[in-house]
Amino acid sequence: MPLEFQQITLHDQERYLALLGCCPQKTSDLSFANIFGWAEEYGLEWCFDENLVWLRQQNPEPQLWAPVGPWNDVDWAALWPCLANASFHRVPEELTEIWRKTFGERMIPSEARGQWDYVYSVSELIELKGNRFHKKKNLLRQFQRNYRAAYHPLDMDCVERVLEMQSNWCTWKECVDSDALEAENTAIERVLKEWDRIPGLMGGALEVEGEIVAYTVAEALTSDTVVIHFEKGDTRFKGIYQAINNLFLADAATGFENVNREQDLDDEGLRKAKLSYNPIRFLKKYGVRFVDAEQSST
Repeated sequence: MPLEFQQITLHDQERYLALLGCCPQKTSDLSFANIFGWAEEYGLEWCFDENLVWLRQQNPEPQLWAPVGPWNDVDWAALWPCLANASFHRVPEELTEIWRKTFGERMIPSEARGQWDYVYSVSELIELKGNRFHKKKNLLRQFQRNYRAAYHPLDMDCVERVLEMQSNWCTWKECVDSDALEAENTAIERVLKEWDRIPGLMGGALEVEGEIVAYTVAEALTSDTVVIHFEKGDTRFKGIYQAINNLFLADAATGFENVNREQDLDDEGLRKAKLSYNPIRFLKKYGVRFVDAEQSST
């Protein structure tokens, strides 16, 4: 039976979150705020099918994402008609391994380094101890010394002000000249405008002289991991990114062991920046292509 996809909406988010809760490995891509925020850019759709929800993007071309649900309890062999000759994007390592054990050579994986999630120790990024974090701590201290800043949790009372700051940030960065920044801006606006309707969201805002100069939007991904979806700062304030990252984690994330700061998308500058925070591990993802038995043997 063919899968019937529908637009991702807030209406079925509880049903989605229940299936995500059963997922053995949760990557940043699969969080509800991520798929809802980027739904417009990627043309994301979903299809609920018994104990799985299938995800598909339509832009820039049709492509399936990893299905979400209790992977270890699924009879994947029985789902071969849904998988045969299909290609999947952003497939977490654990699901890739399950599929390999089930399908052998009929499953062809390809490494997707740009999609790997960077995972850090919350306590390390709060304390910034040792030579590995010397530059980060120095920039944080410079910010604290040079500016009289006030941090507070992000809530509905300041969402409009954060949206205004995001609009200003886009002006500074000339988002209109960058498809990627324009797409990200749309995703940020979609999430912030539904702040009180998406469960699990958290964040922080940093003010200097009554003006918001940085913010973070995050989400509880698992019981021990928080994922940071968006983080923006006014770089006229030296050390602004070190400050908002440190203050948010110290205020809101001490109950978590890990912080997931998403992917680098094969961007050289972004990869260098993410590596500079000393990740403790990566959540690896793969592209997966399924072929029939005859193709796999040739």
